[in-house]
Amino acid sequence: MKKRMLAGLVAVLSFVPAFALAQAQEKTLVGQVQSVDETGTEITLTDGTTLLTPLASVIRPKALQEGTMVVATYMEENGDKIVTKLALRQSEPAPSR
Repeated sequence: MKKRMLAGLVAVLSFVPAFALAQAQEKTLVGQVQSVDETGTEITLTDGTTLLTPLASVIRPKALQEGTMVVATYMEENGDKIVTKLALRQSEPAPSR
């Protein structure tokens, strides 16, 4: 089920105009989701980073839960971090004792 939700999330976020990609350099970060706003257009990470979805794109309700680790690729535009790719990061297994 997570794979389907992630596929839908990635499909929604994959819409970024080609000219915008050519104008900006992409950056990548790894972080933990603190919250997703009600409109589904803004993700806040626990380190305070705010990521925005591209224009006319939204994150499906409950596709990202608080505490989920994500790998986000984004472009900076007018001081905003606009997501171009978003993937769930696999949790590291608990150390065995």
